Amino acid sequence: MRIFGKSPTDRRAVRPRMGIMLQESGFSPDLTVSESVRLIGRLTQRSDTVERVLGIVDLTGKADTRVSQLSGGEKRRLDFATAVYGRPELIFLDEPTTGLDIQSRDALWDAVEQLRADGSTVVLTTHYLEEAQQRADRIGLMHRGTLRREGTVSELTRTLPASITFSLPPNAPEPPVRSARMPDRAYLIETFDLQADLKKLLDWADFHAVELVGLSAAPTRLDDVFRALDADPTLA
Repeated sequence: MRIFGKSPTDRRAVRPRMGIMLQESGFSPDLTVSESVRLIGRLTQRSDTVERVLGIVDLTGKADTRVSQLSGGEKRRLDFATAVYGRPELIFLDEPTTGLDIQSRDALWDAVEQLRADGSTVVLTTHYLEEAQQRADRIGLMHRGTLRREGTVSELTRTLPASITFSLPPNAPEPPVRSARMPDRAYLIETFDLQADLKKLLDWADFHAVELVGLSAAPTRLDDVFRALDADPTLA
């Protein structure tokens, strides 16, 4: 493996160009927030200002607060600030949104999108597959310590069918699309052509004046792909 054309073990060559946000920080509890950021800047040899990165994570008001006095969410924001100090070309984010409230999470993703727009490459590790599905260009799914699937969201999700579920009132005719009968007159349609089959179903319901009770149409999600790996460990 090569990073920037160099061996990953060549820290002098690659470390100044990389930002890393670990799952747990190793900050000294006795340093202040600004001192922690300044220290990381010196260690990585990147140029930036403490004020800029603290502004990104809304910690400007905590600049003189010791790390030991920060909340868990504030420590995560400090982790992110040190990772993006100096606008590194390659940034590793390990579970970056753990412990963050909704506003802090949104602000973090806004900052990540800006970094990407500025040319940085971001490698994200997360258990929150919905975050990966919404934001990643390419995704690798690990199962029991092994990389099992890799590709774009579209490439991964199109391997499994989408689903349409609904219930029908008594005496309604059979649906026009092949479906599985469930308890309480519920039906499940699994399809690789969600839009066409949903339109066919809605047109049929309108023609027969049938109410599709509890209608739900759900595209395949990364969660479904991962569950398929767990259900079938031989799936490549």
